[in-house]
Amino acid sequence: MKQKPSMAFIAASWVAVLAGILGFVIGLWNATMQLNEKGYYFTVLMYGLFSAVSVQKCVRDKIEGIPVTDIYYGLSWVSMLLTILLLTVGLWNATLAPSEKGFYAFAFLLSVFGAITVQKNTRDTQAAKAADVSRETL
Repeated sequence: MKQKPSMAFIAASWVAVLAGILGFVIGLWNATMQLNEKGYYFTVLMYGLFSAVSVQKCVRDKIEGIPVTDIYYGLSWVSMLLTILLLTVGLWNATLAPSEKGFYAFAFLLSVFGAITVQKNTRDTQAAKAADVSRETL
């Protein structure tokens, strides 16, 4: 039987993704770095969120027996690792205080974690609804 995630877990997941994204973006907005640097970090964040959802979807599809091409599966993982590498290199070379670097790293990680859990909750909710519908038709 598929069980729908609790409202508390769904809410916590949304709070995590929104807090991470808002914290990261507000930090960029208030930063004294050049606009091209802000654009770099913003792009890495958006690419990271997309990659995290893609990895979660591929892994879940494989578990559920839904076909996933090896190229898409591999690209999803490479993309996720690349965003982490890009953020690490960018922060390593940035002229920011160590506390600012840590802030961006943890806001990024919180955003990615939140995106993965929101995607998982969405899939779990859909699976629970599909299971309910199939039981009703019996």
